[in-house]
Amino acid sequence: MNFEHVGLNVAEPLAAADWYARHLGLTVVKRMERPPFTVFLADTEGTMLVEFYRNPPDEVPPYATMNPLLLHLAFVSADPAQDKDRLIRAGATFVEDLYLNDGTCLVMLRDPWGLALQLCRRGAPMRRSLPVKE
Repeated sequence: MNFEHVGLNVAEPLAAADWYARHLGLTVVKRMERPPFTVFLADTEGTMLVEFYRNPPDEVPPYATMNPLLLHLAFVSADPAQDKDRLIRAGATFVEDLYLNDGTCLVMLRDPWGLALQLCRRGAPMRRSLPVKE
């Protein structure tokens, strides 16, 4: 089995989707302009999707006050420091930088709506291509 998507109930799904597309290079693959304003965004490899939606019967989690280790979106970054500065200029807020003994650099930010996002430059990449099962 493979992941298809992670869905997040957010206050402003259309605005959030536009921000992620503009500043993190995600591509909109499906967009609903009426409630629940569902938007699916694909990563640059097209292998993972994130879904933003606004489901009125359910409360939007308090992302801005949650510990970022409870929930965050993690992105591979070749230059986390440069991406951090660029995203802060675009409205993100800084949380912390972590440098691990294996050479990994992790930068934790919050998007303009408070959802935690992490920029990852791993000392040893964790993502890999798996053989296709026939």
